[in-house]
Parts: sequence; C-alpha cells; structure tokens
Amino acid sequence: MAFQKDFLWGAATAAYQIEGAWNEGGRGLSVWDEFCHRPGNVFDGHTGDTACDHYHRFREDVQLMKQLGIQAYRFSISWPRILPDGTGKVNEAGLRFYEELADELLQNGITPYATLYHWEYPYALHRRGGWLNPESPAWFAEYTRVVAKRLGGKIKHFFTLNEPQCFIGLGYDTGEHAPGLHCSRKDTLQMAHNVLLAHGRAVQVLREVISDVQIGYAPTGSSFYPATESAEDIAAARQATFDVPQRWTFSVSWWSDPVLLGCYPEQGVKVMGENMPQIGTDDLKLISQPLDFYGQNIYNSVPVKADGKGGYKCVPRPAGFPRTAIDWPVTPESLYWVPKFLYERYKTPIVITENGMSCHDAVSLDGKVHDPNRIDFIHRYLRQLRCCVEDGTDVRAYFHWSLMDNFEWARGYDERFGLIYVDFATQKRTPKDSFYDYRKIIAENGENL
Repeated sequence: MAFQKDFLWGAATAAYQIEGAWNEGGRGLSVWDEFCHRPGNVFDGHTGDTACDHYHRFREDVQLMKQLGIQAYRFSISWPRILPDGTGKVNEAGLRFYEELADELLQNGITPYATLYHWEYPYALHRRGGWLNPESPAWFAEYTRVVAKRLGGKIKHFFTLNEPQCFIGLGYDTGEHAPGLHCSRKDTLQMAHNVLLAHGRAVQVLREVISDVQIGYAPTGSSFYPATESAEDIAAARQATFDVPQRWTFSVSWWSDPVLLGCYPEQGVKVMGENMPQIGTDDLKLISQPLDFYGQNIYNSVPVKADGKGGYKCVPRPAGFPRTAIDWPVTPESLYWVPKFLYERYKTPIVITENGMSCHDAVSLDGKVHDPNRIDFIHRYLRQLRCCVEDGTDVRAYFHWSLMDNFEWARGYDERFGLIYVDFATQKRTPKDSFYDYRKIIAENGENL
C-alpha cells in the first residue's frame, strides 16, 4: 500500500544552518553568532557565518527542490534578521528576503512551511535576560506579528518553535549549545514555562492576523519502543515515552502536555517539587491554544521491556548495533511507535518534522556522491511510518532532514545530513544518490519502499 493520496512529502532546513550572511542585509546578532565566535565552542572553530550561502543562492536551491520533487519546504525565519534588536525597529531587507523566498517556492509549486524560532535568539534580548525575562513571551509575540503581517499572504503554514528540549536543555542546562550557560533547575524550568507562553502568544497572533493559517509545534524528546510486541512491553514503552525523568529537559510530556492537554504532567510536577515555575491563573489556557497539527522530530529511540513491577527497563543494544556517522543508533521502529503513542495521547494530526541521518559522504571519482546507507535508512524508516499510517495513526506529512549538508550546530561542518552535498569551500551543490531515490519515493507516494 501507499500513503494516503494527500500525504505531503518535504525536506527541512534552518536559517542559521544554511543562510550565512550573518552580518549582511541589516541582520542583528543572534546568540549563535556570539557562541560560535568564542573559541572552543564548536568543532574546529567552525561558524555559521557563511554556511551554505543560501541567503544569496536561494533561487538555485529552490530549483534543486523542484528537481527533487518535494511538495513542501520547511525552513526557519531568523528573528534577528527581522528585528535586529529583537524588538522595535523592523529590518525591511530581512522581510524582503523571506518574501522573495516564499514567492520563489510558490512559483515552483512548493508549499512554504515556516518555523518562527529555530534557535536564533536575538543577542540584544539575551542581554536583557532572554527566556528568563517575563517579557520574553511578549517579545516573541511582537516578532510573530511583524512576520504574520508581511508574510501571511504568502505563507499559510507555520510552526512556532523547534525543539525547545534542545534550545533550553542544551543551551541553558548542559551549555553545549548557545548561549552556553549552566543555569539552575529552577531557572531553566521558568525559562521553559516562558517558552510555552511564547508559543501560545504566537498562535494567538497568527490566528488574529492570518485568517486561513495552519499552525503546528515541532518539539522532539526522548522516545522508546517495545522490545517485543507483547502487551506488557508496549505499555512499558508508552510509559517510558511520557515519563518525566530527573533529566526533564528532554521529556516529551513536559513540553507537550501543556500545549495539547492544558496541564503539566502530574508525575513531572512531583519530580520538580519546589523548582516548579510560577504559573499564572490563565497561563495554561494561553499555552494550550488549539493546533492544526503536531510536529515531532524523530531520529532514534530506545528499546524497553516491562520490568514486572509496573515499570520499564531499557534493553541494552547488542554489540555491533548499526549506528550513523554521528553515532546515533538506527532504529526504524521509531517511526512506527513514536507517532502512534503521540497520536493516542494528543489526538492531533502528526507531522514528522525531521528525520534523517548523517553519513560519511564524499564526492567520488565519478563526480557523484554515493550514499547507500542513507537510502537504506530512509526506506527502513518510511516502511515503518507507512505501517503506522495503515494501522490508523493520522500522519499527514514527512520532512526529511536535511535538504542539504549544513552547519550542524556544535558539530560544525563535521556532519553531513543532506540529500544534497555541499562543498563548503566552493558552495557547489551535488545531489547525492539519496536525492534521486527520495525523488522516486515521492513520485510513487511511498508505494514501493
């Protein structure tokens, strides 16, 4: 069987990872600019200063998207490119860039899906307390209004936030990502609450300004699948997926229950205790604005079994278990069980907003990029997603990560996730074998995986 006829096939990127032009066109500084320019933060001292130079080459890149055959393109808008200081003065050149990108996509039959926030926090607002400042939801709402008013006639599909688990958990807890801080649990929990308030404010603004808008949210999180298909192990995997562990920052339920159920998970509230954030009377009502779809970035999961005591235990992977170049395990089961569990709990249509793998790609002597591991990965994962759909889970779209090789945050240019190979010295683009294979999958609507 194939996916449903209106299933949407796409690819994804993020602004800082591909645009470059970090100090051009009136763009302000982001926390990632400051983080990358501090020695020792990013692999080999790499920065996103130039990245894939998409800011200057977006028309060429859209033609590659058209050749690929994607029906939708998920990209992010750089907040400091729109509002250099985070609030106040609007940068016309930044708005014009995204307007021209949207025009180019639409002229080539590709639906734009814009993410409002993919980690580019304005440095000027960071210096005013960033997400810990109680005004931060209002700042995000102001930015959203500027975007909606200018681009809402062309862009009808928006995601508010991408992976708050990462930009809070890695940015303010472990310090691996920008801005590279190690904050207390109490402060990070308050930041998380402000982030969710910002999401709610953005949804309100988008609906107020754009009458026919479609809105989603794109978190990630630690996820699990049953080691066997026994009822006990399935229940254990479901429990594990929505558990709130002590390392709460990568919890699925902590970040999604308030958005989709209007409450924090009871078990998590007990874990947090006196560190719980200050929650206003109408906060959860604001956070839980209705959504049209629920995105999830899914790369891998952990197998678990029931422990016989009403809980679960993780199952060790055997020696030689397959892994990607970034050392992530290859677990195709993720695209069956995780969407299934999410849809059961939240009863909202699912969009796979990111899925893909890093490979040790290189241009071969024949001038081509042969990436059989990625082709195998895509087929294995999409077979599982197709089974998930056939078994009744309402999955509407799949966005492959990533359209092209790019700046992979703290790993710099050391990882290649793209369907298109980028020579970062020359900016030459070379479609990989997986590019042509994914094109065939799209043309066949996944029927012959």
